[in-house]
Amino acid sequence: MSKINVLIAIILSSAALQASAADTYPTKPVRAIITFPPGSATDIIGRVVGQKLTEYWGQTVVADNRGGAGGVIGSQVVAQSAPDGYTLLINSNAHVVNPSIYAKLPYDTMKDFTNIAPLVSAPNVLITAPSNKVKTVGELVADAKARPGKINFASAGVGSGTHLSLEKFKMMAGVNVTHIPFKGTGEAIIDVLAGRVEYYFVPISAGIGYIKDGKVRALAVSTIKRSPQLSNVPTVAEGGVKGYDSGLWFALWGPAKMPAALVEKIWKDTDRALSSPDVMERMNNLAALPLHMKPAEFSQFVASEIADTAKVVKAAGIKPQ
Repeated sequence: MSKINVLIAIILSSAALQASAADTYPTKPVRAIITFPPGSATDIIGRVVGQKLTEYWGQTVVADNRGGAGGVIGSQVVAQSAPDGYTLLINSNAHVVNPSIYAKLPYDTMKDFTNIAPLVSAPNVLITAPSNKVKTVGELVADAKARPGKINFASAGVGSGTHLSLEKFKMMAGVNVTHIPFKGTGEAIIDVLAGRVEYYFVPISAGIGYIKDGKVRALAVSTIKRSPQLSNVPTVAEGGVKGYDSGLWFALWGPAKMPAALVEKIWKDTDRALSSPDVMERMNNLAALPLHMKPAEFSQFVASEIADTAKVVKAAGIKPQ
């Protein structure tokens, strides 16, 4: 047998083994690293999808919250894991923000991950405590301009989607407010409830319960269109910051160099989960819109989001940490 024939035989044999492994995957529990703490939007969305995949696979998808540094800590764990599909990453669009926020990351966002599947998109909601006299975006902008640097805004961490929404607001409204980063949404909401921080662009899935219970006041949603779940809440643009549009999205990644057949298997099952009636109902209740892209399309989307976010970060004058 010639060397070329031997090489072809090896390649075909390897491909067959990979396909066989993908067909039987998973044969043990799968660890899903969630990059923000329990109660965060990333956690809520990730657990809904993880529960459905557990049902499909007959193996538990174990949620492992590794919050901190705007998702960097959890992402590093996955970047350094074996590409066998048993350690996956559930993150928000903080994943594409961090390359512009941090001067040096412990991984390469483009090279050290496999882009598997987007999950959902959703708006943030600008909230404040009911005791705050400010009731509209217009009143907030006027107050911020009258007291530059005196008003506090929380975020779920430097580089998080909530941070990006804040920076876009500052830039487009022409205001100077103080950014207070937390380790996650849960801590940020607690301080808003207590009045220690005045405002927060909370992910709608994490904040909608507090809003409907009257524990916080919703001033506006961050997307260009109103949310059907909060139809009486105007958009930031309607409040006077023309053209403002800043939402969140969440997705599933794996370590780099995962076999193509395995990526295809996980993507198909994830996409099927997002189309299942019970998950769709749950996502609708969370005001989250399922996203459907094949891995190649999702990879292009991630690259474009990194480039677009870098422009926003530069224009907003955010300094790398």
